Amino acid sequence: MDDPRVEKIAISGPTLASMIQRFSTASGAVDGLLFGHVTQVTSSNLSDDSDSPADSNSPTFVATITGFFCSGTINSFYDSTGTVESGFIGRFLDDSLRTHQSSFIGWFSGRRRTQLRPSMREWLVTASLLTETKYSFPVKNAPEPTDFKPCLFLLLTSPLSDQIIHTHEYRAYQFHSSTESFESKSISIVNIGPAFRGHYGSFSPNTPFPSLSCELRGSPIRDKGHDKKQGLKDQRELDMCAEGFEIGRLRGLVGSEATNYTENLEDLYEKMLVKMENLARMVEDSSAKLYEQEKHNRELRYKISKSAVSE
Repeated sequence: MDDPRVEKIAISGPTLASMIQRFSTASGAVDGLLFGHVTQVTSSNLSDDSDSPADSNSPTFVATITGFFCSGTINSFYDSTGTVESGFIGRFLDDSLRTHQSSFIGWFSGRRRTQLRPSMREWLVTASLLTETKYSFPVKNAPEPTDFKPCLFLLLTSPLSDQIIHTHEYRAYQFHSSTESFESKSISIVNIGPAFRGHYGSFSPNTPFPSLSCELRGSPIRDKGHDKKQGLKDQRELDMCAEGFEIGRLRGLVGSEATNYTENLEDLYEKMLVKMENLARMVEDSSAKLYEQEKHNRELRYKISKSAVSE
């Protein structure tokens, strides 16, 4: 029986960047193992057309790469004929699985200045991995027990010719034992943001947002007399600079009152634009005065030099 067909492969941006960095800094070609998990996602085919068939749910399998192990060289866990050495994998696979808290889902290869397609040796290595049934692992969220073998393969290559901008190419494959062939798969780069919220699920923050104090802090200067007056003067100047942006007003933007913060933000933004406009006018006026002063100085120097020549 063939392995479940993976719809797409997901990998986080930092994980992919780290893998490319290990490949680009190596002295030559590299290979390694991929860790992650496979999840079954049930997608609904909904339609408002009465002539369409009834709603049906189709299971979709998504493989997520969460970590990797890079050997720094080639032929790290297989020989020249592409036969996997189970003893070598067993020596470090258990530690790696405990570190990544995930399953062994496949392997990757990084080659320099080659075509972006699997070689015969990579075909043999992947086919040899599928014969090792002890590396199979269950699919998450599957209604029935479903095992998945480490049949994924990620290929990294560098451009065939020298380029000004250093770039790398990558492509993911799934090896099917029934047809003994690779099938190219799309790669989804998972980053943080609303578009990728489905990859993380719902969560609650463990650390609450720190409360902001509304009290007006006194001057840190404890000296009496002139130092105390100077501290109060400095505090007043700071208050003038922060007019409209007091800490008490900003606190309402992060607490329970944040639901109606649009008007406050627009007001603060408008005041900020006014301050920037006033500052720009001050800079413009000072630049004009500076230009007039330089012009006046040049005229004076010209008169002095002319009078010196006439004498």
